[in-house]
Amino acid sequence: MYQRTVIVGNLGRDPEMRYTASGTPVANFPVATNRKWSDNDGNMQEETTWFRVSVFGRQAEICNQYLQKGRTVLCDGDIRTSTYTDQNGVERHSWELRAAVVKFLGGQGEKGGGAAYEERSEGAAPAGAVAEDDIPF
Repeated sequence: MYQRTVIVGNLGRDPEMRYTASGTPVANFPVATNRKWSDNDGNMQEETTWFRVSVFGRQAEICNQYLQKGRTVLCDGDIRTSTYTDQNGVERHSWELRAAVVKFLGGQGEKGGGAAYEERSEGAAPAGAVAEDDIPF
């Protein structure tokens, strides 16, 4: 069986970097995705879904160095779900995307535009991926 999820959204805060017990770098950051539609009465509706994104290895270090709050990213990976009870006793659900690919969209401080960087956390990079030495920033 196979499961893959791709999201495009904006970072809710700067990435946080930590290391596993074995020394593997891990970057975590929240990404907000937005969906807009018209309801049956013609009223515009909007829904925001937050994802916790985790990135491992060299890609985590690059995300930590270059990403910042508000930046638009494309994240491709697998979803992990969890359920918890908040302070008010309400059951909540959260989604964590363990990203195998993170593409930076737009330039520094921009919220859109073309892909600036791609690297896979696992396995070889696909044809056409930008090499680390070719990053212009």
